Amino acid sequence: MENLQQKADFLKNEYTQILSQLDADAPRKWGKMNVQQMIEHMSDYVRIANGKTQIGIITAEDMLPRMQGFLASEKPMRENTPNVLMPDTPTPVRNATKQEAINELQTEIDHFFAVHEHDANRVTPNPFFGNLSFEQQVQLLHKHSTHHLRQFGLDY
Repeated sequence: MENLQQKADFLKNEYTQILSQLDADAPRKWGKMNVQQMIEHMSDYVRIANGKTQIGIITAEDMLPRMQGFLASEKPMRENTPNVLMPDTPTPVRNATKQEAINELQTEIDHFFAVHEHDANRVTPNPFFGNLSFEQQVQLLHKHSTHHLRQFGLDY
C-alpha cells in the first residue's frame, strides 16, 4: 500500500487539515470519545512517539513479535480496540477549542519529525508495541490516525 514517505507526508501535512474540516459534533461510529477528546488522545500518543511521555512497555515480551507483526501489516486497527491505559470515561478536554487541540497535535507531530531528523537511529518505547524505530512509529501513527478518522466516518 502506501510507502513510508507517503505516510509521513500524510501525518505532517494532511492529518490536521482533515481534522480541521471535521465537525466538532460529528457523531462517532464507535467508542466513547468526542472529536476533541480524540484529537487530544492523538496528541498524547504522538508524545509517546516523540519521547516526551514515557510509559513502560506493558505487553509481555513473548507477545511483542506478534504485536510488531500486526504493526508492520496494512491491517487496520479494530473498532473498539481496548486500551488499558485509558479510563472507562473519556478524559475531559484540556483545550478551550477544537482548533487549539488541533494546533497542539500539529506541534507534537512537528516535534516527532524534528526529534527523528536529529537522531535518525532513535528508538522510542511504545507501551503496546515495544521499542520502535522511526519507520515503525510512522507506521503506528498512521495506523492510529486513520483508525480514529474512520471512527468519525472518514474513510482513510
